[in-house]
Amino acid sequence: MEISGTIIATLPVQSGMGRNGTEWKKQEYVIQTNDQYPKKCCFGVWNGNIDAFGIQVGQDLDVSFNVDCREWNGKWFNDVRAYKVVQRNVAQSAPVSQPLQQSAPTELFNPNDGKDDLPF
Repeated sequence: MEISGTIIATLPVQSGMGRNGTEWKKQEYVIQTNDQYPKKCCFGVWNGNIDAFGIQVGQDLDVSFNVDCREWNGKWFNDVRAYKVVQRNVAQSAPVSQPLQQSAPTELFNPNDGKDDLPF
């Protein structure tokens, strides 16, 4: 699945130890769509992707994610996990355009040059 929008919040990093003894960390972000009726979605980024994606508040992104559900103590929780993040509308540093300057016309007729430009 994919969602496009602007990052409006960054939640604190969470970390812990898995059942198999490996450490994990997760950071969640809130994205808001730019539709007529904006929607918000909280998604998580795991482990090395946190630094690799470098998500910042205010960025316009296309986020690809998987939705999964898990049970804990009789309650069910959705997990929206991003696996690809692409920044949209990256401002290219274009050179500042300078106004055109018209050079002053050089002397059209110089009687001292010895040439006659007239066809007759």
